Amino acid sequence: MKSEKLQLFDGSLPVEQITNEWYREYKDSNFGAIITFVGVVRDEEGIEGLSFDIYEPILKAWFASWQKKANENNAIVLMAHSRGDVLNHTSSYIAAVCSPKRRVALELIDEFVEDFKQSAPIWKYDIINNERIYAQDRSTKISGAGILN
Repeated sequence: MKSEKLQLFDGSLPVEQITNEWYREYKDSNFGAIITFVGVVRDEEGIEGLSFDIYEPILKAWFASWQKKANENNAIVLMAHSRGDVLNHTSSYIAAVCSPKRRVALELIDEFVEDFKQSAPIWKYDIINNERIYAQDRSTKISGAGILN
């Protein structure tokens, strides 16, 4: 059974399940490189974790544009992200690039993760004393977002 290339989960990500599923699914697809990035919530500034809101229509369009770019290089991108609360020392974000060539995968994973931080329609909140507080100082305006900035 083929998994979706973009997966959204409620709460912390089951990292081993996701990455093992991706490996099993794509290891026989003649990709010479499967490069994975796992983001982990850090314990800093007194937060208990992070919480995320996602605007799925824009996220799906953004992801589709990346899939097209990857396909032009005979590669694919994979992504999993959390909705809601994710406690410290657990994962909220996993990205992967599968490519026949190592250099393509290395370059694409770097570009993909950096663009995700700048462009994905995901709003981040700190969890402090069990309350969600918008993390404005660590948020980036989305180009063309208008009043949603």
